[in-house]
Amino acid sequence: MIKCQFAGLSARKEIINQFSYLTWRQLSSVEVQKRLLKTKNAPDNKFKEDPSGNHSGTKRPREAVSAERESHREAPSMKAAKQPEKVSVSVSHAEATKNSESFGHWSQGLKTSMQDPKMQVYKDDKVVVIKDKYPKARYHWLVLPWQAIPSLKALRDEHCDLLRHMQKVADQMIEQCPHATTLRFRTGYHAIPSMSHVHLHVISQDFNSPCLKNKKHWNSFTTDYFIESQDVIQMLETNGKVAIKEGTSELLKLPLRCHMCCKELPTVPALKEHLKSHFPS
Repeated sequence: MIKCQFAGLSARKEIINQFSYLTWRQLSSVEVQKRLLKTKNAPDNKFKEDPSGNHSGTKRPREAVSAERESHREAPSMKAAKQPEKVSVSVSHAEATKNSESFGHWSQGLKTSMQDPKMQVYKDDKVVVIKDKYPKARYHWLVLPWQAIPSLKALRDEHCDLLRHMQKVADQMIEQCPHATTLRFRTGYHAIPSMSHVHLHVISQDFNSPCLKNKKHWNSFTTDYFIESQDVIQMLETNGKVAIKEGTSELLKLPLRCHMCCKELPTVPALKEHLKSHFPS
């Protein structure tokens, strides 16, 4: 049987016409978008939204979208570029803090006091003697070398002559004291001093001072935390350095005991009242 090639032609034509109609509408939509893009890209025109508020048939131009994407990409790079500035600021701030500490921090106070004529009671070409700004006894002086030595750990055997001279000056200070015959004195160093620059304490043992306020103050002068001047010189002569025993800082936490009779007292005021029995005024 021979089939007619035109059979069903009308049906197929109807289907094709429907597809043609859809294709035509799609092409019209694309054409509208192209015209809108051309209008936006025109040199004297700007993209404007439909005043009717109908946004269904319009799309954002590709250039605008790509520009936004570029801005988002640039944002992290800008943050990364700003980050070194923050680091540089923090470093400069740390350096400024360090510099301020080296000149104005309280631990550097001795370097200022030793240059103050009002604080000086004796000086020569090697050392200067000053009054302790917060004395822990009736008589309390500090002998400091002009040479810059930060702490006991920095001392070496070549400093022996200097420390002997410091002890000699300390002995002279005791001899010229008007109460030298009635008061006992000690000369020595704190094992772990709170103040920078080596200094020899010359202190009377009455400890009659309002500046002596707590257990730390007391134990720093009445326990092995206080190293006798002659012991420091001997360590330098023997070992070439000063050895600080491990756990020395714990000595500051010991109970309050009278350095004359070893009686334990509960508080600093009670201790001071007790000391009057050993050092009557």
